[in-house]
Amino acid sequence: MKRKTVRTLSLIVCTFTYLLVGAAVFDALESDKEMKTRDMLKKIEMSLLTKYNVSEQDYLRLTHAITFKIPHKAGRQWKFAGAFFFASTVITTIGYGHSTPRTIGGKIFCMFYALAGIPLGLVMFQSVGERLNTFFAFVIRHIKKALKLKNDNEVSDKTLIGVGTTLSAIVTFTGAAAFKHFEDWSYLDSLYYCLITVTTIGFGDMVALQQDYALENNPEYVAFTLIFIIVGLIVAGACINLVVLKFFTLNMENLEDKSEEPGPFALDGDIVVTANGPVDAADDPHNQDNLSVCSCSCYGEGGLFRSGRRSPQKYARAHHKENLYNCTDDVDAFMKCELLNQKRASI
Repeated sequence: MKRKTVRTLSLIVCTFTYLLVGAAVFDALESDKEMKTRDMLKKIEMSLLTKYNVSEQDYLRLTHAITFKIPHKAGRQWKFAGAFFFASTVITTIGYGHSTPRTIGGKIFCMFYALAGIPLGLVMFQSVGERLNTFFAFVIRHIKKALKLKNDNEVSDKTLIGVGTTLSAIVTFTGAAAFKHFEDWSYLDSLYYCLITVTTIGFGDMVALQQDYALENNPEYVAFTLIFIIVGLIVAGACINLVVLKFFTLNMENLEDKSEEPGPFALDGDIVVTANGPVDAADDPHNQDNLSVCSCSCYGEGGLFRSGRRSPQKYARAHHKENLYNCTDDVDAFMKCELLNQKRASI
């Protein structure tokens, strides 16, 4: 079985195993509490029905009215401040569910708004995260130069991931302290809310700005909450972006497997590459390209191995040192480089 297939199956098995473990742990931790809560609520319901002689239909109306009243404790949800908070939860895919459109026009607009806004938000957060990582690398390089450390121009991926993780933790723990003060939550609940928010899970069981008409009476707190969401998503996105890129880098390195023979393919109808090497459809001696798009110096007089008749080792012995093929001795990797040269020459 090919290595790529094994890796894909392994990832699928690991993911479902992770889900099974999570389900078992949540079952053990939450199931008993759920049953006790259900029994307690049922007893309260029966007690109220008996004590006040309320019919089941009236009781259902009362529970619905109480449920719908909860979001309005924050003030008017659809004035500008509340609408802006709702729009931010849409494009960031947090989706607390604390307030939802009720009109037909609102629902239709929300669908199209999400379809356009979510990609825009993802691209924006990724772009800002990349700029943030660039800034981190710039600062780290200058610190290393100031301390006169070795390799002061190099910043490793692990260093950037460590910096991003540290900054994410600072933002999360600081935000938890602030929400503990404003919402009168416990610190654990505040930390839970912050982590659920910056990871865009957004269960909606705990939502900021939903008490004491905060949307109308506390604009400073509204501004702080929006800034926390935006900054938290940018920092978390920068860190996650580095981790994903690192994973893909390792993944691409594993793809360079000589045991997996590539299938034949064509490039601009000019050259066909098979597992046995290149085959020229039209060998044009005037079509020479001395430029290379790879980061190494794999170029030479008349273009390296234009006809594919000489191996890298023979060419290395026959030409000067500065024109040696010094990328790798892997023929597959060399042919990819040569194909890039061919592609560039045809543009």
